[in-house]
Parts: sequence; structure tokens; C-alpha cells
Amino acid sequence: MTLFLVPLPHPNFSNPSLLFSPSPPPRYAHHQHRFLPKSQASTFSSSFQPIPSQPKSTGVIVIGAGLAGLAAATHLNSHNIPFLLLEASDAVGGRVRTDFVDGFLLDRGFQIFITAYPEAQKLLHYPSLNLCNFYSGARVYYNSQFHTISNPLRHFWDSIQSLANPIGSVFDKLLIAPTTLRVLTKSDDEILTSEELPTIDLLRRIGFSDSIIRRFFRPFFGGVFFDKELETTSRLFHFIFKCLALGDNALPANGIGAIPEQLTAKLPPNSILLNSKVVSVYLDEPDSGSGSPSVRLENGEVIKLIRSELGVIVAVEEPQAAKLLPGSSEPGKQKPARSTVCLYFSMDRSQVPVRDPVLFLNGSGKGIVNNMFFATNVAPSYGPGDKALVSVSLIGMFEGMSDDDLRAQVVGELSGWFGDPMVGSWRHLRTYRIGFAQPNQWPPTDLMKNPRIGSGVYACGDHLTSATFDGALLSGRRAVEALLRDRGLV
Repeated sequence: MTLFLVPLPHPNFSNPSLLFSPSPPPRYAHHQHRFLPKSQASTFSSSFQPIPSQPKSTGVIVIGAGLAGLAAATHLNSHNIPFLLLEASDAVGGRVRTDFVDGFLLDRGFQIFITAYPEAQKLLHYPSLNLCNFYSGARVYYNSQFHTISNPLRHFWDSIQSLANPIGSVFDKLLIAPTTLRVLTKSDDEILTSEELPTIDLLRRIGFSDSIIRRFFRPFFGGVFFDKELETTSRLFHFIFKCLALGDNALPANGIGAIPEQLTAKLPPNSILLNSKVVSVYLDEPDSGSGSPSVRLENGEVIKLIRSELGVIVAVEEPQAAKLLPGSSEPGKQKPARSTVCLYFSMDRSQVPVRDPVLFLNGSGKGIVNNMFFATNVAPSYGPGDKALVSVSLIGMFEGMSDDDLRAQVVGELSGWFGDPMVGSWRHLRTYRIGFAQPNQWPPTDLMKNPRIGSGVYACGDHLTSATFDGALLSGRRAVEALLRDRGLV
């Protein structure tokens, strides 16, 4: 059949029937689209069996309500394009979620928001997030003592006082300033397309000593990348380094999950379906080359086919994207994911040994703890008034250790930091094992990947750009821009 799509004013999103319209099709563009019979169509999933009943339809189908999918939906909405956002889990956010446990806000893993993220500044309303800032620097545990490393642009006198401490030489600390100036003179695109090498090799090329690499860079950026060996591309290091120089590390007062919730609140009613798992993407290939794909949806025990009139945007994690879109990545090219374990404890707030909102790093080179912080020092709302929240992060999955063994080792290590009487009184709240915390971005990388996968099918997510909150948001916009260009809507 041939569908003729003609312009209409802004769609009425309050009526879900306009998002699911078997006949007539949605009318929101002036282009002609021809849908091939199922027998003539190609598919991304060989297991797909066409459903004989007439599929329902919408303008654009977005698969996945993480940051990338929510950003894509936000940009579609700003262009008055009807869409349906399908999410397999019970809430939006993807990896960026917060649980409420015994009066505490528990982010799913160690996650920090950097206020200087350029795409986030365009898309988010910071005042509504009520951001609470970390100290710009860190406190490093080394040789049974804590030593402060400070950002000289934010805490000049603290950085002067730290020159003589053993976390690197005086020369190492003086190198921070020219390294910062170099990244500040480059645009983000220049950074993300520059010559690359592993971060560890970059640090040595700059001239940093092994002592500051082991005691500061490895636990700090290892905690950012979930990569203790610092094999991550120098492009990502430079991008994060620049953002840290320009902005603050922060947590929203209502948890890291407040970020996707803010994006969701801007979307039309009835535009998101939760607990709706997409099991395959089905691609029509018209003669014109402008395909009209559909998705096979598993919603409980019900199997549905939903057709898009403009395209499908796949906004899921890299491993799931590879399953939905076989052939979209080169065989054998997928790198092992970065993983982490995060443990939460509660304690009496009056017993917290410091009041500063500072990140503690393990610079000793021993043990399994990489970093920790007292979350209620940063954002008091993360716990009840009389209780403090302790967050401890490890790099890797520690599959050979039980949760009980992990907890016991963490408590033992931190007893050496803060004393056994205090740490022994902590109450364990929850342990999160996150197998896919970040895509692996060791060289070679392409952080400016084309979001167009096939005719009418686009991808977004931090595996296509930088493995950051900002990369996910940026990729959502780029996917929508590519779709609009292909459909002649811009």
C-alpha cells in the first residue's frame, strides 16, 4: 500500500489513540512512504515471524528510556514529531536510577554528575535538580594517612599546601596547570577526534611520575572509567579533564535518578510504555530507500507489532543493541564491558569522621576498595536526619566472591582507614553488582559514530559517543537530527 502523509498542526498527545492509529495513518509530514509486503522485506532478526493482524503505528519508535532514549524523545517532542518510547524495565533511567531503601537514596552504582557537561547544560534545568557539589579534589589514603589533592582553579591555597605531600612530586602538581590549559583551548569536537592513545601512556608522555599515577590518577580516573589500568582512550580523559576544570562534581538532592525523571516530566502523557520489551526490529525497505521499520514487542504474554511511519531509534545498552540489530557492529569488535560493585552502609551521622563533601581515594595500591565517600556530606537528603550514608566503590565484578565476603573485606579495609570501632558499627544496606556500568572505550575508538544503522533505523547511547552522561544525551540528539535529515524534515 502507499501512504500519503500531509502536514497537521501539533499532534494531540493527550489522546493515546493518535499514537496508535491503525487506519488512517498518522499525518505529520508531506512525504510519500511505500510499505513492502512482509514477504519482500528484510529483517534485523531472523527469528521474527510477521503477525498477520494490522499493526498499530506511531511516528517514531524509541527503544529504551535511558538518558539517550529520553534525550531523543525530548528532541522529537520539540519538533512536534509523534513518538512512542518503549522501556523494558519498570521505570525510566536505564543505568541512571536511584532506589529508596530504609529512608536512604541509593544510586545504582557510583555516579557523579559534572555540571560543565555541554549537552546537559542545554537540555537540563539545573536549579530544579538542586545540585549538591563535591569538594573539587580528593583525599587520598596513602601510607596510613590522608593527603589532600585540590583543583588549583577552585582551591588555590589548598593546592599550594598540598605541594609537599607524598601524592606525587612538586613537579607533578605543577604539571596540572599546563595540562588544564591545553584542554581548555580545544573544542569538544577537536578533543573527541584528536590523536588517541591509552590514558596511562598519555600521562607518562606528559611527564607525570609513577607515584602520582599510582596514588591519584589510577584511583580517581579509574573510578570514573571503571578501568584501574587506565587503558581508556586519551580522548575521554581529555574531555572529562576539561569538564572537571570548568564545572563541579555534583549529586542531585533527590538522587541521580532525578536527571531522567526531569527529562520524563517534559514528555507528553501516554508517550512512554514501561515493562515493554522489544525483542526484534523489523525493517521494510521501499524502493525510495526511506524504510518504515516496525518492532516486535513482548509486553507480558502479549506479542504486538508496532509500526513506525518515520523510523526507529534504538537507545539501549551496547550488548542489547547488538542483539536487536545483528550486523550493526563488526563481529569480534565488541570489547568487554566495564563493571563495578557498589556497597552502601548507614551509620550515625554524628559519628562521621569528616564534614567535608570530599571523595576518598585508595592510593595505597592495596585492597579492593577504589574510592568511597559519605554521601550525606555531599547531599544531606540522601539519608534520614540522624543517619549518614556511606558509599563504597570497587572496580570489576568480583564474581568469585560472595556478597558477604565482599562486605567483610570492605569493612576490614576501611577499618584500617577510619578505625575498627567506627566502621564495625556500620549497617549494610545494599550491594549493587553492575555488569555493564560503561562501554569499554580503549583505543581505537570512534566517538563521533554515525547514528544511522539502516534505512529508517538509528542508534544512540554512550557507546556511540563518549561514555558519559553527556555522551548519552548528545547521542540522542544526533539520532533525531539524522532521522529528520533523512526524512527531509529539516
